[in-house]
Amino acid sequence: MATKALNFRMDEKEMVDLKKVAAVFNISVTDLVKDAIKEYVTKLKKDPFYRLTANVENATEAETEEILKELENMSDDDLSIVSVKHVSV
Repeated sequence: MATKALNFRMDEKEMVDLKKVAAVFNISVTDLVKDAIKEYVTKLKKDPFYRLTANVENATEAETEEILKELENMSDDDLSIVSVKHVSV
């Protein structure tokens, strides 16, 4: 897999902390950041919100117009929450 350079800004104190942790574990700051990002992204991908929305394609323009027309015709009663169900994942 090809790699690309990425620049980002962070607080100086956080950068000092990164360097200290990397030095203790004898790894580069780059590897520490890459590993941390990989772990965090893996965690986020397990989140139910991500799992429910990640593979949802955008609606076409015609579909969007149809949805908006339906929503415009709905009353406040139609749009109110009538029940709540909690699901543990």
